[in-house]
Amino acid sequence: METTSLSTLATPPATPNGSTSVVNRASSNAHAAVDSIAQAADSAARNAKPAIDHAASMAHSVVNRAAGAAAPPAQWLVDQGERINTTQKRLVADTRGSISAHPLLAVGVAVAAGFMLGRLFRQ
Repeated sequence: METTSLSTLATPPATPNGSTSVVNRASSNAHAAVDSIAQAADSAARNAKPAIDHAASMAHSVVNRAAGAAAPPAQWLVDQGERINTTQKRLVADTRGSISAHPLLAVGVAVAAGFMLGRLFRQ
């Protein structure tokens, strides 16, 4: 951080009681305080950077481990979803084949199931 001096500014005109030197001294002290605070802030930023870098590295490591731990269960879910989808397609095809082969039996089963469900929900 760069510091600039305000010495290039015009100084107030001198007064008979010497207040110009008091103003200059106060101004100088204020500038010194600001410079000191700026240096402290720069030092704090330099000292904090390694800690922030270390924390970021640890966070990345934790995320990578979590992703690695989640990958096998996620793959298992994908595999199970594919297996269920295949089973569903097979069952639909088998049911279509059975209904096409025995249409009267299919209608009879549907009527019987409707009658049983109607009796069950009526009670």
